[in-house]
Amino acid sequence: MPTEVPAAARARWLAEISEALSEAHQVLAKLDLPTDRRAEAVELFHRIEAAKLEVQSLRLSRSLNPRDENGPNRINLSA
Repeated sequence: MPTEVPAAARARWLAEISEALSEAHQVLAKLDLPTDRRAEAVELFHRIEAAKLEVQSLRLSRSLNPRDENGPNRINLSA
């Protein structure tokens, strides 16, 4: 999501991603996979968990270090 998006929209977007990842985790847990496919399921489980941690990190980084909504301050340096 672009950084220009308002904080509320970004928070909502991250919440939706988090919910989708949780639902994917639940679906994966309910699957009755044959033994030869379980290694793939375990790998997918770990990828979902990593994505959930990344979303959490994005949520925390924005809440602890909010960006200035006015953009960067320009300084005039002479050559």
